[in-house]
Amino acid sequence: MLNVKFYLDKADKNKLSPIHLVIRQKSAQIKVAIGEKIHKKDWDPKSQVVRDTEYAHKTINNYLYFLKQETEKYLTETTKLTDKKIKAKITALVASRKKNVEATIVCEDLTEYESKEKVAFIDLFAGAGGFSEGFLQAECNNRFYDFLLASDINENCELTHIARYNYQLGIDMEFLRQDITEPNYLDNLLEKLKGKTVDVVCGGPPCQSFSLAGKRKKFDKKDDLFSHYLKVIRQLRPKYFVMENVKGILTKEGGKIKELILKEIRSIVDLKEFGQLTSFVFNLRKLRTQSTFLIDCYTLRLQFEQHTDKDLESLKEKYIQNIETRFRQLTPKIVDYKTSKTDKNIITIRHGFNLLKRTSELEYIRKKVINEKAFNDLDDDFFAEDFDRFLEAIDADTIIDKINLAFSSLKSAVAYNSEVNEIISALKIYAYSFDECVEELRIIAKASKQSKEFEEIMTHIRLYNIADPFVALASNYGVPQNRERVLFIGCRKDQKLITDIPATVTESDKVTIFEALYDLDFIGNDEEKYNYEEININAKFNGTSEKMLALLRKREIDGNINSKKGITYAEWSKKGRLNGRFVNAKSPIYVRNIDDLKNNLHTIAPLHNHKTSNQNEDVIKRLDVIRKAGDYDVAKKHLISLKLDSEKRNYNVLKPYGQSPTIMTIADDYIHYSTPRALTVREMARLQSFDDSFVFQGKRSTGGNKRKHEVPQFTLVGNAVPPLMARAVAMEILRNIE
Repeated sequence: MLNVKFYLDKADKNKLSPIHLVIRQKSAQIKVAIGEKIHKKDWDPKSQVVRDTEYAHKTINNYLYFLKQETEKYLTETTKLTDKKIKAKITALVASRKKNVEATIVCEDLTEYESKEKVAFIDLFAGAGGFSEGFLQAECNNRFYDFLLASDINENCELTHIARYNYQLGIDMEFLRQDITEPNYLDNLLEKLKGKTVDVVCGGPPCQSFSLAGKRKKFDKKDDLFSHYLKVIRQLRPKYFVMENVKGILTKEGGKIKELILKEIRSIVDLKEFGQLTSFVFNLRKLRTQSTFLIDCYTLRLQFEQHTDKDLESLKEKYIQNIETRFRQLTPKIVDYKTSKTDKNIITIRHGFNLLKRTSELEYIRKKVINEKAFNDLDDDFFAEDFDRFLEAIDADTIIDKINLAFSSLKSAVAYNSEVNEIISALKIYAYSFDECVEELRIIAKASKQSKEFEEIMTHIRLYNIADPFVALASNYGVPQNRERVLFIGCRKDQKLITDIPATVTESDKVTIFEALYDLDFIGNDEEKYNYEEININAKFNGTSEKMLALLRKREIDGNINSKKGITYAEWSKKGRLNGRFVNAKSPIYVRNIDDLKNNLHTIAPLHNHKTSNQNEDVIKRLDVIRKAGDYDVAKKHLISLKLDSEKRNYNVLKPYGQSPTIMTIADDYIHYSTPRALTVREMARLQSFDDSFVFQGKRSTGGNKRKHEVPQFTLVGNAVPPLMARAVAMEILRNIE
């Protein structure tokens, strides 16, 4: 019978005794120093734990428990054990922890990078950190990226970032965990940036409501996050910004959403040049022979672009007050006193002005109602329509429509039509985007014979240029997955326009699923592995081993074939793609939560996130039938005959010779190509092109209503931007940035 225990060896000159793990079997024994030393008085030999008189007792005991558990599991599961193999496994776990204990505080190899130019970036809606990871892998033209800050609303996103970038890599990166729609978000962002210049902003506002795969919801809380993303862009004025999104955004509402996004991006103005436009409009006023009221409205409306938050609220209120004053002067002309106090149309107009002056209060209500609607999952039920009607009623456009309706119902005398129409036009200007203002001013400038001067000013006023968004296919950049994402790349007017991201691999050289996963296929049902194990392809694929081995090709980081100097995709995943920049990086760790990270209660091992679900016998049989059939629809009749059918709508059988479909957040949707089981988080991460040293923290999975609030490992990896695709974007920016 095998016996795994710990004992203290002889004390050193400091009276500290090394802790050893010992395995005894009959007369033979194996012992390994675990790298921890304590005073003899702090050891409880009976309980095999460190007493609480030692300040680091929690950390060490956590380590002892993990070592004992993994050693016993290995001894139980593995046949044909040799002393050498057992010791090697334990030593690998010990070495991972020892590396962390001895790691220097500054992990980045600064000497090599002192002569290189830093390009600072931040990652918004960061999720797991796919953009961040890809940008840190990119180096070009003697430039590299300096990671300043990441932001997301979720606690597990923050935990994963802190564990990876602050703890493991030693980067002085800030994390802002806050809802981007909150009023003080920008202030908090600027405070964390500490006055540093941001060259590039990347991120993808969540937009499930845009997805072709899901329902398109009205008043989804994720639909308006794009505008808040642009607020950050306006404030930071980066040289480039990248926004990724689902493919469905291109066709949503017949392409109108795409055009709206482009219009909003092109509406970002250069505040340094903005005075030229306001001066031009002021001079147009002098040229007017008729009423100047609308010109004054344009002048005030343009000021909206120069202000945010409270200043903007004051400007909007002032704008409506000006219209309201105009209406007060008009009212006695179109109705008598009694009618002005009782007529529904007049009252509607007055109340409409009051509502428009309280846009910040209505926006607060709108946000709360949308959040409540999402929290209670109000969609396709009798409640949803009522909530949507209310949200539509407090929208500024709806309020303006009601005011216009009231004016048309008044049927005022023809003599006052021009004054009524001016008020209606002023309300339209209030709701105009910057681009719509520009189009109207262009007409006025033409009528005043000032077109040339106006167009000259407009060439200076726009801060960003942008080409049409384009669809980027992840497999074109060395990712073993056919994931399509839409990229919008905004280029500041002093930078080169980027219209596409060139592919790094040809169609015939794309990375296959087998290349990505073959070396992880040593795990069974309901298992968790912390060490790599050897894979015998000849034995596993008897008869087709030569064909499988031919798939393993040597590549560069980006997937490009390089048979002389390259290494395989799996080897890149183990080695890491950070170019040796973080030479003193600590070993990968896993923690359950932020408190465990602070208290050093982490698991240190060569391999993480490689755990399978506990599937019952019927599920395993079902998956095997589908796997062998190669397609769920093809297998359904056979499953019914075996009484193994399921109500599950979809299974994707992974084909080793090609690329995977888009990896989503539910691992049970995918069946491994050679084993009847779902994928592990690590295998999903491989298909996304994350390095093995990138550990997804916190809960592995969640279900039910918890999915609305929690972001477990499967969600983190499924929602991420593939790092190799992000790397390609980052490289293209480095090639062009000035």
